[in-house]
Amino acid sequence: MNKLALSLATLRYDHMTDLMIGAVTAEGITLNYLDLHYHDILLRGVMFHDFDVQEISFAKYASLRASGDDSLIAIPVFPNRMVRHNAIYILDGGPIHAPADLAGRRIGLPEWAQTAAVYVRGLLAHYYGIDLKSIDWIQAGADEPGRGEKVALSLPTGLRLTPVADRSLSQMLPAGDVDALICAQPPKCYGANPKVRRLFEESLDIEQSYVRETKIYPIMHTIVIRKEILDRAPWVAANLYAAFEEAKRRSVERALYTGASMFPIAWHSNSAQRAKEIIGEDIFPYGIELNRVTLEAFLDYTYEQGVCARRLSIEELFVPSTMVHAAV
Repeated sequence: MNKLALSLATLRYDHMTDLMIGAVTAEGITLNYLDLHYHDILLRGVMFHDFDVQEISFAKYASLRASGDDSLIAIPVFPNRMVRHNAIYILDGGPIHAPADLAGRRIGLPEWAQTAAVYVRGLLAHYYGIDLKSIDWIQAGADEPGRGEKVALSLPTGLRLTPVADRSLSQMLPAGDVDALICAQPPKCYGANPKVRRLFEESLDIEQSYVRETKIYPIMHTIVIRKEILDRAPWVAANLYAAFEEAKRRSVERALYTGASMFPIAWHSNSAQRAKEIIGEDIFPYGIELNRVTLEAFLDYTYEQGVCARRLSIEELFVPSTMVHAAV
């Protein structure tokens, strides 16, 4: 029987590598891996549906689903996860010294619906008790002017979000026109300007304590499949999920148990073992049950912040066959 040929667009993660090179295969499927920049994947995938299977911003995907768009449907594979305390940038000598100081200030971000920003705002509101409506939010490109939102927003009454089209956040923070930035990637002003620093300069212990205490291990991206493919071949979802899971299992095994420097990072095995103490036996979990706390918190945040027009349930996000498969 001929295998179904599908294009796959993701970043080149180690936990995807065995799938990319064919060391792990999805039953009945031939994957054509496309090595692209993430912003190309996002733009072409969301706007034009150029790929059969792709990585996508979790917040943008949730926003699409909440608005009734089911052209892309996710499986519970989460290739990009990061705790985001280190995504807050401030000006040394400015008015911000601690999280509480962010209340009532002007804060810039590249997009309201950027997943990292969703988690940071959730952190500020639910962990540090800051009223998001007390803040003047400024939306602009991180390093280049002209960036806009990619999905429709349903902002809550009383929340102030002002787009700025002719300046970048990297220009505004050093000039003192905003008091802080929330950026998934370090803005160019960080490093270029010695006065720009992170609010949490030594964030590792703080972030690990946060995950240990809250059980929230933020999910940045998920994997989606074009609905028209699932309509024709519904078995694709479960077979892909199993393949992604096996590729990830092999990567985690390399990180934890191989007595060699499998990654160009000193003490990577020690770091992986410490993550095991905090996160659990599976240090990079896919599926629903091991991620339920994180998923529920994320769906709360997206609704409260107006990224989603309504509060989604976990069941609305994922192909049902993968939810059953992933919970086993």
